[in-house]
Amino acid sequence: MIERLSRGPASVSELAEPFDMTLAAVVQHVKVLEHSGVITTAKTGRVRTCRLAPQGLAAAERWISERRSLWERRLDRLGAVLDEEDEPSPNEEEKNR
Repeated sequence: MIERLSRGPASVSELAEPFDMTLAAVVQHVKVLEHSGVITTAKTGRVRTCRLAPQGLAAAERWISERRSLWERRLDRLGAVLDEEDEPSPNEEEKNR
């Protein structure tokens, strides 16, 4: 849905087209995106049109970036621990002589 909206505004029906889900399920997704500030919607008659909200995307980008940084540090520490386990201990080196 976000990818589609990056090309311009779309109705909820247009957003639903590529998905194998009910219109009610799509409406629920739209409500979550709207509540989170990622999109805005406007209703004209029976048609609800959705648009990306750049400020909401910026907040999502910050959140993802913070998590990425945290997980990169954790994975770096895990890699260091695993590298240490791969190195033979001094006792093992003496046995191999």
